[in-house]
Formats: sequence, structure tokens, C-alpha cells
Amino acid sequence: MHNSNIPQEQEIPSTKQLLKSTIWAAVVASVILVTIVMPAEYGIDPTGVGRLTGLTKMGEIKVSLAKEIEDDKAADGETVTAIASAASLPEEGAEASHELELTLDPDQGMEVKLAMRKGAVVNYEWFTDGAEAAFDVHGDSRELEIDYHNYYKGKDARREGSIDAAFDGSHGWWWRNRTDGPMTITLKTKGEYTEIKQYK
Repeated sequence: MHNSNIPQEQEIPSTKQLLKSTIWAAVVASVILVTIVMPAEYGIDPTGVGRLTGLTKMGEIKVSLAKEIEDDKAADGETVTAIASAASLPEEGAEASHELELTLDPDQGMEVKLAMRKGAVVNYEWFTDGAEAAFDVHGDSRELEIDYHNYYKGKDARREGSIDAAFDGSHGWWWRNRTDGPMTITLKTKGEYTEIKQYK
């Protein structure tokens, strides 16, 4: 009795066919890298396709916001205000809540962070007094040596949603006023957090 599942010689790809397939896969991957990944992630658009599809603009915003956050953190004279704190997480079923009003001068950045445990959830809503603000929702943890963990970022005048903490640490929002006049941002938070701090 013989095994009928053994492939016939003509079914096995030749070395030439395998090499051709490998080269073709590498070409496709390179095209995707140059036309999609580089524009969307880094704002680099050597072919011009990214600018036509809007991916380059998205990448430029990502790079710009990440750099601004790092610059703001490294700036001398950073002020940290502990708005509220508690010794431990609220009891099961209990929630903390706050409403803050932040005023940003033209080109000023400001950050609000919540101390959260891994798996904790905070619902939020924020809105400006009219114009759009550049924003970045992210987290960090000195204890876990996590400098920056991105949730999402962009530009808008109003957002609502939730943060599901990916790790023990600080999680929250950073905004920058790109307008020529002062901007007021109202932030409402409700959920499982033990401290809220404002950085400016």
C-alpha cells in the first residue's frame, strides 16, 4: 500500500519558482512600506502616494505630537499640580470623578494624567471653547520604565471615550493650542483612578 498524499514531483515548486516567489514578496512588501507604512507612521513620502491618500499628513501629525510631548517633558521649570489624590483605589464599585477647566495660551501645551492600575477604566469627555486642539492620549510608568505608550492622537474640538489602562501607571491627555488666541478646554472624568495631576 502506498501513501497517495505524497506530492508528485511536478507539484513540488522548483528552486527557481521559490526564488521568484521570494523576490516578488519582497517587492510587494517594499511597495507597501514606501507607499503606506512610511507616510502613515513617519510622515516620509518618497513616492507622493501618501500625500494623495492623506497618509502623509497623518504621519506628520504623529511625529509632531510625539516630539512636542518629549520636548514639553524635557523643558525646564515644568509645573506639576496634584489636583486630587487618595491612598488606594476606590472600593469595588466606587468611582472618582472630576471636572477641570484648563486655559492654554497660543502654542501652549498642557497635560492631565490619572494614576490608574492595570485594567482600570475611566470614561471621559473633553471639549474646547470652539477651536480644534492637537491632542494625544497616552500613558507612562516610571516603575515599569515605560516612557510613552500611545492610545491615540489627532486634532479635534471635542472627544469622548474611555481609557482602559494597559499597565499600572499614569494615563491621560496632552493638548496644544494651535490658534492665535487663548483656548479653554473642559475635561470631565469618571472611573477608577486614585490621583489626577496637571502638568504645564
